[in-house]
Amino acid sequence: MTEWQRKSPLEWQTYLNKEAKVTAAEKHEYVGWVLTVDPVSANIVLAKLLEDEKVSVSVVLGHAVQKVEIVSEGDSPIQEQLAHLFMPEESQAYSQEELERRKSSLKTWLETNHIPVTEEGESQRTLCVAGVLTIEPPYGPEDCSSSNEIILSRVQSLLQGYFAVPQ
Repeated sequence: MTEWQRKSPLEWQTYLNKEAKVTAAEKHEYVGWVLTVDPVSANIVLAKLLEDEKVSVSVVLGHAVQKVEIVSEGDSPIQEQLAHLFMPEESQAYSQEELERRKSSLKTWLETNHIPVTEEGESQRTLCVAGVLTIEPPYGPEDCSSSNEIILSRVQSLLQGYFAVPQ
């Protein structure tokens, strides 16, 4: 097991949204912005921002990682760009006003139904349900994430019902 594989998920999290140079087996080097690190395999997903808003994504297998160096810290515009890389096109089509309206409407509906909800993140864009589930813009069922599969499934079902009724 490599030194990289021995790190904890909290240690890997410190690399997110930072530009890194990863040295792998046989002295192969990869440079890119760290999107995520798989907590089971220790695989690193890197994104290299190219011209014309194109992106090159590389996955470096955890067992091959020999060294990871931070090249630069990600500033807010870079973090925002990385966060939107894999958003569905339709969610990018929402205006800021529409996203705010959807968030506000959903938050009010959740509170009305006695479901505890708070706003989180630097820009207060993320809704947090009962401290165990997050809902990211554009606030649909597919935008939910939680480590608790039962809660995730139930909240997604609630949201599907909510969005089935015209707002």
